[in-house]
Amino acid sequence: MIVAHFYDVESGRKELGDRGRSRAHEQFDIAIPRDGGIQELLTEAARADRRFVAVICESIDRVARRTYFGTKIEYELEQEGVLLLAANEPIAPLSGGGQRSWMRAGPILTRRINQAIAEWYVVQMLELSWEGFCEHTKQGWNIGRPPYGYRAEKRPHPVPARRAEGKTKTRLITEPVKGLTVTTIFQLRALQRLGYDEIADRLNTDPTRYPPPEPVDPRRAVGRWTGSAVRGILINPKYTGYMVWNRRASKKGGRCNPPSEWVWSPHPTHEPLVTIELFGAASPLAKHRQGSRAGAGLNAHPQTKRSYRLRSYVICDICGRRMFGKTRRNIAYLACQPERQHHKGRTDWYSDHPKSIWVREELLLDAVRTFFAEGIFGPGGRRYLRIQHERSTEDRAHDAAADRRDQLARELAGLHRRQDNLIDQLENFDATGDVDADREYRQSIQYRFAELATARRTKQSQLDQINAYVPLASDDGDLLDHIPQLQCDLTELPEDLERKLYDAFQLKIRYNRASHEVVLQVAIGGRWKPSRDDPPLE
Repeated sequence: MIVAHFYDVESGRKELGDRGRSRAHEQFDIAIPRDGGIQELLTEAARADRRFVAVICESIDRVARRTYFGTKIEYELEQEGVLLLAANEPIAPLSGGGQRSWMRAGPILTRRINQAIAEWYVVQMLELSWEGFCEHTKQGWNIGRPPYGYRAEKRPHPVPARRAEGKTKTRLITEPVKGLTVTTIFQLRALQRLGYDEIADRLNTDPTRYPPPEPVDPRRAVGRWTGSAVRGILINPKYTGYMVWNRRASKKGGRCNPPSEWVWSPHPTHEPLVTIELFGAASPLAKHRQGSRAGAGLNAHPQTKRSYRLRSYVICDICGRRMFGKTRRNIAYLACQPERQHHKGRTDWYSDHPKSIWVREELLLDAVRTFFAEGIFGPGGRRYLRIQHERSTEDRAHDAAADRRDQLARELAGLHRRQDNLIDQLENFDATGDVDADREYRQSIQYRFAELATARRTKQSQLDQINAYVPLASDDGDLLDHIPQLQCDLTELPEDLERKLYDAFQLKIRYNRASHEVVLQVAIGGRWKPSRDDPPLE
């Protein structure tokens, strides 16, 4: 007699403690009544007034897809005097107390083999699926919805059998207007160092020129750019022309995987909208700007009375946290006051950190303005650079642009060889007499040759950009020669222009309370082109 039904509608590979929490069964019209899941089953089995003496399943692998969890459930049931039976296994008669006969060696061996086979089968399917997605990515086929700025172009499936069934795969093709919008977003982020919301505000001023993205669910459309939409574009490496997969874990709530787990195609497979250098320049800004709004002026708090020109640039040298603005007796300070209840477990810096650290913003501004006037726009840049090298005990970093240039040259040569091989195959092809098969073979070679040609153009374009915008000289100090020599007084600059200047040079200020010293760090690289909305510097 069946007295209760326990079942789950979820993966049998889940952790045992997470099983039975899903309500997916409510989405189906299941005629069988449900008395609970695996947790309710184990709970009732431990009660003295349980309704059953045995549990029967379709097959032992339906209990769990992991051998460990399956044997654990079986053991817990047996400890409570409840047998676990499977419909596809021989079932020995039960005694009056619900116990099976003492001959169990054969059934145990059969059950363990079935459990091992079931777990092996699942793992093998996962491995084959993973390898399939990796190969799919390496060949440049898109997975999922095309990112903003691209559209999906269907191509005949490369496998003849699948192609005969009408199966297709997709390549990414650039949409001109939206593609230009993507490039503009990366330029605003990397060159002008704007925040997500500020970039969205810029784009919303001209929705015709910068059409907002459309979500998969039309009900979620807001008809304008948002900060989250801008962020989604800036963190997507597909815009570099490479196909990338496994950026998100589909089985763990869609969390982002670390870049070390991403799967990249070995070469660009579609037209890039940004260079790798521009993508890399835009990506590191998020952590640097986290928690700090872009732009100058007052924030939105109703009690705000003043702004701080060095907001978001000053870092406490003890804890590495960003210092914030405070005012006392009409004097502006930068302060660091870590909340003790939030850092009680820290042993690296907390014990050495004073309750509060204050430094006058005016003193820091004098040091920064002097450094820019003398070391950036004045003749002292070489001297500052030489001092920095003399203090450093490490060798200067290898020229990344030269490495990238050599890599591109090798990849171009490899693509050229692969195209020559395809031409040789086509010239030496012997017809088999099967007209359809011969045509499919020639078409597959033509498709592959066209893909290699696209990849060569992409590589050549990237190489041309590096040669055009990155100085070939090995001396880092040569970049200083491209900065105009000016006699300037930064105290006369409006706040918004002064902050734009500091953003362009990626200013960082580290303040050491013990020595009352500051370390200023700036980055000089690439060619910055002012926006048409920016007033000219005089």
